[in-house]
Amino acid sequence: MAKVISLGIHILDVLGRPVTAIPPGQNLALLDEIRVTVAGTAAGTSVDLAKLGLDVVAMGAIGQDEIGHMVISTMQRYGIDTSALVRKPGVQTSATMLPIRPNGERPALHVIGANGAFTLDDVNWSAIAQAQFLHVGGTSLMEKFDGEPVSQVVKFAKEKGLTTTWDFIGVPKPNLAEMIAHSLPYIDYFMPNIEEARMISGLHDRHGMQQFFFDLGATTIIFKMGAEGSTIITRNGQEIRVPAYKVSVVDTTGCGDAYCAGFITGLSKGWGVVDAARLGSACGSLVATGLGSDAGIVSFDQAAAFMQTGERLETEG
Repeated sequence: MAKVISLGIHILDVLGRPVTAIPPGQNLALLDEIRVTVAGTAAGTSVDLAKLGLDVVAMGAIGQDEIGHMVISTMQRYGIDTSALVRKPGVQTSATMLPIRPNGERPALHVIGANGAFTLDDVNWSAIAQAQFLHVGGTSLMEKFDGEPVSQVVKFAKEKGLTTTWDFIGVPKPNLAEMIAHSLPYIDYFMPNIEEARMISGLHDRHGMQQFFFDLGATTIIFKMGAEGSTIITRNGQEIRVPAYKVSVVDTTGCGDAYCAGFITGLSKGWGVVDAARLGSACGSLVATGLGSDAGIVSFDQAAAFMQTGERLETEG
């Protein structure tokens, strides 16, 4: 069973649906469902990886508060190793309130909290050295870790022979390209969604963005594109489109995290990149069928069966 280090942001999400408007004043709006879940581009991916049967070590920062206790106890129930999570005094665990619209869109109200306090000194180097995969998720929301510190970690991982993957979280900042420039040469699979790629590069055209990231040192780029599926681009110019699956969308929270989890799981089984991306697409589509980033995925067998039998959406270009 492959061991994966999932390093980055850890968040507690509070989600409610369907939200059509915020009531004025102190009025009340009744919802169909409210849930609390462990989420974030590292923690959400960890949960999905564990469901898919991988050996997962969570690495990041949480507070010494009740929210932090809830994050740890929830992850441990999924069988995730939380020993590499550091508890930061004087800062709350990161949290997000998500009013989910009827079409599944998810505006967010977020507290950065402990994620912004994680530093290079908090990295468990020995745990990384014993793993097969390093997944980094959370750049742009980890103020003391983003940029050059991340590059030291991914460089170490490559020197130890790990496969490295990198997700992103889109927050408009003027130096996003600078944040990733030091690390991209050590990343095997760079996996932003298409909106994040546009935010980082300042470009709109997909092919122009590809060259932008290759110029920064990327090896293989995967753009996650929601209902349009994903596209895999290698340095030799090959591009392969992988469709999403047709599902009834409840909430798109965590779909990108699930895609990364499915992709890593496929690689861990010795699959080629395209088949791994298909499992990623299946996992992302499954998560959209329920409320919260932990919805939809039950097991590897269930996700793999859906990958084979689910109806695929058409893709273009």
